[in-house]
Amino acid sequence: MKKTVLFFILCFSFLSNLQAQSEAPVSNLYKGTIDGKFPIILYIKTQESPCTGELMFTSMYRYNKSNDWIQLRVTQNAKENEFVLVEYGFSGVLILKKTKNAFTGIWISSDAKKQLTVDLKESKMTKKELENYEEIMENVNYQNNDC
Repeated sequence: MKKTVLFFILCFSFLSNLQAQSEAPVSNLYKGTIDGKFPIILYIKTQESPCTGELMFTSMYRYNKSNDWIQLRVTQNAKENEFVLVEYGFSGVLILKKTKNAFTGIWISSDAKKQLTVDLKESKMTKKELENYEEIMENVNYQNNDC
């Protein structure tokens, strides 16, 4: 009997640990261009929703010549691995398709008069860079959503 109880406790502990690991956020950095001539950096964090288990995204990007980050609201068509990223304040929209380690697609101005190509490739981050991007994203979110 004691062995059976111990077995169930170990199994439960193992499964709980697996679930905790799957819920850990994953952050990625992408570098590339808009229209082949405007260098940009895109930071995106993916995590499971605690309510539904579906993926949720938080994201921001900036043009290399600017210090200002633009917060993005992200929606995914998981079947096609396509994403729509709407700039905070609806100043533009990115429609991107994700391949292995890249995003390709278009940026559309809010008046839909400009459509420019977007090409991004995943870039490695150090732990310090990751912490820095997380801090920046927290600040950008606070600036845009504080009461």
